[in-house]
Amino acid sequence: MHILAFDPMSLILPDLGLLFWTTIIFLLFWFLMGKFAFKPIVKAIKDREQFINESLSAADKAKHEMQQLQSDNAALLKEARDEGAKILKEAKEVKESMIADAQNRAKEEAAKIIADAKLEIDAQKKSALAEVKNEVSRISIDIAQKVLARELDSSKDQQTYINSLVEKIKAN
Repeated sequence: MHILAFDPMSLILPDLGLLFWTTIIFLLFWFLMGKFAFKPIVKAIKDREQFINESLSAADKAKHEMQQLQSDNAALLKEARDEGAKILKEAKEVKESMIADAQNRAKEEAAKIIADAKLEIDAQKKSALAEVKNEVSRISIDIAQKVLARELDSSKDQQTYINSLVEKIKAN
């Protein structure tokens, strides 16, 4: 009977058969792993690396496009502000021009109304004065006829006196 005994030296110096079969199994395992496991793992790593590189490239492209869009937006915003300022300036100029034109027209209209009113006042004043003179002349003649009719007997004296009164009225 053989009793299994443990030899501590067998761990340090393995048996030649064990070493042979371990090496064969290891090489077979390495071959199978290389054929079925390493290739898909390496392919997956390369695919992942390519995906990461493409993602980084796309991110750089997107960053560049964002910078370009920001630059374009800034230019458009500046252009819009400039255009808005220009429109406001033009509107202000038009407003001031319209106000000045309205003021000038109002002044001209007021001057015309005043001139027309002065002419009308002068015409009415002359008309009123002529009417008053005519009325005064008529009343004076009536009074004079009545007074002279009593005082002057002859029509020649009356005519002379009337002519002198008419001359005095014309002088006024």
